[in-house]
Amino acid sequence: MLPTPKKFTMVSGSAEGPSKLNAFDNALLVSGIGNLNLLRVSSVLPPNCVEVPTLEIAPGSLTPTAYGSITSDVPGERISASVGIGFTKDSYGIIMEFSGKCSKEEAEEVVAQMVRDAFSQRGEALAEVKVLGTEHIVESIACAFAAVALWY
Repeated sequence: MLPTPKKFTMVSGSAEGPSKLNAFDNALLVSGIGNLNLLRVSSVLPPNCVEVPTLEIAPGSLTPTAYGSITSDVPGERISASVGIGFTKDSYGIIMEFSGKCSKEEAEEVVAQMVRDAFSQRGEALAEVKVLGTEHIVESIACAFAAVALWY
């Protein structure tokens, strides 16, 4: 079992690439987590996690990450990804991810509503919501990526 993360960082980025996988990799690089090994996790922010604006992790580190991404090879298409975190007053948080063919603002609205819905379902009081998104107009092959990296 991995230790429970104590820090989190919200990141987003979008990029083009010669293939869908390269576009995804380039979006990771733009977002600042391209040299990490992402372990995709579901959407619970551990209690007492502290937000750190910049990741300070060695390349190759195993990094629990909740993320949304979308790739497209349709020139002119608008793609977006966003993440949102809902915080309780004194406990854990809930992370939601969204990606789609829409604007950044629409993606951020959707993910914020998903956070509110998750808190409602749990019967928890929502103290704060943070969202971060990105959008991209596809030139050839592109990816939009948004994530919450959890680290130690």
